[in-house]
Amino acid sequence: MIKYKLFCNNCDLKFDSWFASSDEYERLKKKKLLNCHKCNSFKVEKTIMAPQLINKKSKTDEKINLEKYNKVKKTIRDYQKFIKDNLKYVGDNFAYEARSIHYNGKKKSKGIYGSASKEDLKELKEEGIDAQMIPWIDENEN
Repeated sequence: MIKYKLFCNNCDLKFDSWFASSDEYERLKKKKLLNCHKCNSFKVEKTIMAPQLINKKSKTDEKINLEKYNKVKKTIRDYQKFIKDNLKYVGDNFAYEARSIHYNGKKKSKGIYGSASKEDLKELKEEGIDAQMIPWIDENEN
């Protein structure tokens, strides 16, 4: 399989298309079976393309990206540990518990964490209740 960037000389549309081989592209072009999907013109040509080469730099970039990923993952896990050690887990009752703490001024509670839908979070915000969504990595995930 080969991917070509194609260009319509009629409407200036650029698009990608896959072919079984370069010979297949030429065969379809010769039989006038290649056309622009926007204007239906048959004035479609290949554009100049640079091959994508794998080099040492790309492997270095991949290693850097993996290091960044692992650093972010460690930071998230550190936040999770802090939250678990210092806040009360309320599970799916987060919105209810947050309202209970907010509206019952006498109720003293350390912070809470749990699950809430986007709609619940939106409603809490509209009521003036501060709630934040953070990324969470399941302990079973690598």
